[in-house]
Amino acid sequence: MDNEALIIAQCKANNPNAQRSLYEAYSPVMFGLCLRYASDYTEAEDVLQEAFVKILTKIDKYSGLGSFEGWMKRVVINTAITHFHQSGKHKHHFDITEVQDSSLAPFEFEDLEFTAEEMMGVVTSLPDGYRMVFNLYAIEGYKHKEIAEMLGIDVSTSKSQYSRARKIIQQRLEELQKDSLKR
Repeated sequence: MDNEALIIAQCKANNPNAQRSLYEAYSPVMFGLCLRYASDYTEAEDVLQEAFVKILTKIDKYSGLGSFEGWMKRVVINTAITHFHQSGKHKHHFDITEVQDSSLAPFEFEDLEFTAEEMMGVVTSLPDGYRMVFNLYAIEGYKHKEIAEMLGIDVSTSKSQYSRARKIIQQRLEELQKDSLKR
């Protein structure tokens, strides 16, 4: 039995030392995930705490099939979505019919060099709804139909939020590039 399987088994038996080990091993990665969905550091900490409470209380639901880290990420993402719904931030979504020009000019990222912090800053600076949809679609790989179901919005709203997020990201990265060229 490998170390992860042993920790999972002990967590299922409510062993506090195993629970602490699990948290210490996975919280940095899961916190990074929370930061992508939260509007700030404090909100990300809240989502992480809620997610780990769910992980530890529902660890018996993990069947052992598939990646345990993948299972945990799904719990964290679902917790972030629940937090998003509870905060009422999703009420500021707009329908795609309200988007006047959703076309994006071609933008090549291959010649640009941004740090992870710069990229994270651009994504986290997006308005809440845009950030949520962008993360779910572009980073997590969900389809717009799945996102619409998870967030309780129309598919067209998911598409418009993603389009707007991309446009904002493009503009902010262009600004970062211009600023770096000035230096």
